[in-house]
Amino acid sequence: MKLDSVTRNLRVLWRADAIIAQLQLQHMLTRFGLRAFAALIATFGLLGLELGAYFMLVQRLDAAPAAILLGAANVFIAFVIVLASNRTRPSQDMPLALELHKSAVEALQADAAALQSNFASFSKFVSRPLDSALVSLAVPAVGLLINTLKKSKESKA
Repeated sequence: MKLDSVTRNLRVLWRADAIIAQLQLQHMLTRFGLRAFAALIATFGLLGLELGAYFMLVQRLDAAPAAILLGAANVFIAFVIVLASNRTRPSQDMPLALELHKSAVEALQADAAALQSNFASFSKFVSRPLDSALVSLAVPAVGLLINTLKKSKESKA
């Protein structure tokens, strides 16, 4: 486990999160723009309906039904635009960005597990340095003891 791997995975995670945020912002802004346009059209429709109702009440002419028809058409158009804004989907890049995010998180978790095991072995070495040294010194010490015992038997004989 190297620190370069952790740094690389953090960068990938950061970039994936930035891409996800940008795509979500673009999606929200598109929806907001379409809904604002629909609200503007609905306002014109409401004004047309009010103007048409006023003309119907004031005098019974052909202009009044035309204004009401125009207002109803504007409201219908606004309704269609709202439906269209609800059908907009996030960009096709979103699943790729989410997959990149997931793989970066998994790599970071693997790096963290490796770092934790390295830290555990290091802390074990620091807390009991003689245990680690004893294993590496025991084999040569046993060899020296055997050689010494052999030499002492040979010198007695």
